[in-house]
Amino acid sequence: MQLDSWSLRFYRLPYTREVRWANAVEDGGLFALLELVADGGARGFAEGTVKATWSGASPRSLAAQLEDLLLPRLKGIDLAGERTVAQAIAPVQECRLAKTLVDNACWTLRACAAKTPLWKRWGGPRSVELTWAVTRQPPPAMAKEAAEVVARYGFPTLKVKGGQGLDTDLRALAGIRAAVGERVQLTLDANGAYLKEDASAYVRAIADAGVTVAEDPCPLAPDAAFERLQRESPIPILVDNACTSTRDAALFLERGAQALSVKPGRVGLSESRAIAASAASHGQRVALGLYAESALGTLISLQFAPADSIAPAEQTFYLVMREQVLNTELRIANGRIELPDAADLATLIDWKAIECFAIQP
Repeated sequence: MQLDSWSLRFYRLPYTREVRWANAVEDGGLFALLELVADGGARGFAEGTVKATWSGASPRSLAAQLEDLLLPRLKGIDLAGERTVAQAIAPVQECRLAKTLVDNACWTLRACAAKTPLWKRWGGPRSVELTWAVTRQPPPAMAKEAAEVVARYGFPTLKVKGGQGLDTDLRALAGIRAAVGERVQLTLDANGAYLKEDASAYVRAIADAGVTVAEDPCPLAPDAAFERLQRESPIPILVDNACTSTRDAALFLERGAQALSVKPGRVGLSESRAIAASAASHGQRVALGLYAESALGTLISLQFAPADSIAPAEQTFYLVMREQVLNTELRIANGRIELPDAADLATLIDWKAIECFAIQP
């Protein structure tokens, strides 16, 4: 199965409200769509979240990396082979988002050729439990949002975005708990906002407030400080920002990590599966982390949803977007989503929407 042609498109989807991340404020998401077409006609797709503060890429730089550096290396090789593709692009340094697009597009291409969706091919669940990320806002607004999404979608778990200061974070947790009741579990992601010397006390404080998993309470490294932090913590420390490869995963697991975040939209489906396998070999678990995907990117990332995760999958950010590029709705009921039984993603893409929201690099 060899590469016959390819295309790269960009589109911007507006949000229903302003979203405040740890390192940016935005009112819409910018995405790249890579399509690979094999000589037999099978098509593969990958969506990339294009944010300078996340991926370090722009539409122009991403297009150049793919056209000049990566895609020429796919000519004449068998795209059906995972290792073959990985070995072909490995010599190119950096280019993480571009490599992720190639990896994910090759996987969806293989699924299309086999006429079997990836979740089924990998023996994963069709019905996936989800969580919602309550992004940074004043605590009353966070509590209001939490109550609304739980009432509407039935999420059994909420991920609270912290990092606004201990007092503000605790007020947000108290308000959310009062709004959703005791049955909804809470995790918290501080995006590394706190000092290492304050992390242990911070984690104990949010654990006392009912948080069950603490993600990136401070900048994390696989060192003695992390080992001590996890040992002293009453809850698992979820490693996200510093775990972007199997090598990172191995180093953190050697230091006692109990939970690692995997993001197919950030590192690719192949690396995500490898990180999860490494964690499982140590008796530990992963969480499927959000990468602010649209409904299309959500569908691709959820093809790999671990059956036994430390927290529900975070692929719900697409609900913040006013528009989508799928021709079918990804519905959530009782906190779960059912994946469509479609191997060819082209049948699910709304090509008119792609054109409507297109931007030029």
